[in-house]
Amino acid sequence: MMANIDCMRWEWKNCPRAWRDMFQGRNRKATLILEDVASRGLWIWHAFFGTLGSCNDINVFDKSPIFYDVLSGHAPRVLYVVNGNVYDMRYYLADDIYPKW
Repeated sequence: MMANIDCMRWEWKNCPRAWRDMFQGRNRKATLILEDVASRGLWIWHAFFGTLGSCNDINVFDKSPIFYDVLSGHAPRVLYVVNGNVYDMRYYLADDIYPKW
C-alpha cells in the first residue's frame, strides 16, 4: 500500500544562467521538483525529479513514469469497497494538488 505521494521543491541556488528560465516558476527562482512515493515506514518506493519546464506538481505527474502502468492497463488489479461500491482501479490520495478556492 502506498501511503504518500507528493512533490517537494528545492530552490536551485547555483543553477546555470543558461538553464534558469527553463527551471523557474512563478516565483522567478530556479527550482527542482522531486516527486516521491513513500510508505508509512518511510520506505521510498519511487523518486522522480521533474523535467525541464515542469513548474508545478501536475506537470511533474504528467511526465512521471509512476502512472504509466495504470494508463497502459498493465497495473495489478486492486479491488476495494467504499460505501458499498466495489472499485477496481487504483486511487491515489494527494494533498495540495488543487488551489484552495
